[in-house]
Amino acid sequence: MTEPTLLSVDDAGTGVRTLILNRPQARNSLSQPVIRELIDTFEAIAADDGVRVVILAGAGPAFCAGHDLKEMRAAGYAPDYAEGLFADCAELMQSIVNLPKPVIARVHGIATAAGCQLVASCDLAVSADDARFATPGVNIGLFCSTPMVALSRNVAPKHAMQMLLTGDLIDAAAALRFGLVNELVPAAELEARTLELARKIASKSPLTLAIGKEAFYRQAALPLDEAYAYTRGVMVGNLQALDAREGIDAFIDKRTPAWCGR
Repeated sequence: MTEPTLLSVDDAGTGVRTLILNRPQARNSLSQPVIRELIDTFEAIAADDGVRVVILAGAGPAFCAGHDLKEMRAAGYAPDYAEGLFADCAELMQSIVNLPKPVIARVHGIATAAGCQLVASCDLAVSADDARFATPGVNIGLFCSTPMVALSRNVAPKHAMQMLLTGDLIDAAAALRFGLVNELVPAAELEARTLELARKIASKSPLTLAIGKEAFYRQAALPLDEAYAYTRGVMVGNLQALDAREGIDAFIDKRTPAWCGR
């Protein structure tokens, strides 16, 4: 059987692209073909000037339950298979971070293991108030070591270790308190609120968004003095952009800016 493709929805020409994981019967678990398709999709979006913001969501009752354990067992847990799988997964998570466009996770149901890693890898996350999150690998003897990378860069160390060591599900309120998600909304309002946020961000200069997202992740990995030296250079370069000058002029003139993306 071939894997179902991702559902890709272009939301009425607003610059927002919604990607929906489409394995509802498997709680949208990340089989290797799905991971590769996501990587290819993000690569295509990076080159698509019509897309300014991406929403990542899941079909059916869950956002994403993590890696496909049945696929792992069918592969006999072979080292070559495992090496390829986790290399692809790392590439996927980094493709989200490196994408020059913001990515918003729209989370409902559960987001567990690599599904929780997806949420942590996205730039923003809007969650249904009844969603739940976990890194439960410890419960099956396979520690969530790769999900730990994104998780530990989003939440405080003791919160991350609590999730990793217990494997317990946390509710949406705890995820908000931990810093894993940005906001909670009733499940019935999740799609509309996420799209509202995405459209607001998409109304900004795409060049400025790209500059800012790259700078955010790069400076976070630098010592304080190097971070300021780096971001100083970013601002000098940004100020030379036509969009920066248009934005400043529009603010002074009390009008809406007309972005050109340069």
